[in-house]
Amino acid sequence: MYRPILNIPKTKSEKIWDYIGAIIFVSSIIYIMVMWGKLPEEIPGHFNGKGEVDRWGSKIELIILPFIGMFLWIIMGLLEKAPHMHNYPARLNERNVESFYLNSRKMLNEVKNFCVILFACISFQMVRIGLGETTSLGWWFLPIIIIGITVPIIKGIVVTSKIK
Repeated sequence: MYRPILNIPKTKSEKIWDYIGAIIFVSSIIYIMVMWGKLPEEIPGHFNGKGEVDRWGSKIELIILPFIGMFLWIIMGLLEKAPHMHNYPARLNERNVESFYLNSRKMLNEVKNFCVILFACISFQMVRIGLGETTSLGWWFLPIIIIGITVPIIKGIVVTSKIK
């Protein structure tokens, strides 16, 4: 199967997504650090589909999401650098390989950054709930997750179907 290793520079949109994701993610970590001393010993540990707290836990659990986010950022970032390892249709050839690689990488970039932004938002809300500023993530949270993950994937599939 034809799978050359190409060096395709990041697009402007990929760079913008990376900056936005990194800024929001780092901001959430700074926010946790600044608010740590003000937090009660128990904060939300889990949420149901409506965004309501369904388990409370130690504030130590608050550091789990940044670690998961960092792990995802690193793993998905490494996968972005290896588009030749992604899955492609049999029609991949030397004329369309760059289009396939770029589309796959852009889709992965958007999902990666959406995930770290999502973890940052959950972390912000966990702190706010712990401080009594709000009571839930909000009813809109699950629909945002579903839309935020499926839109880049559907968009990527549509673009892939149009590559000749």
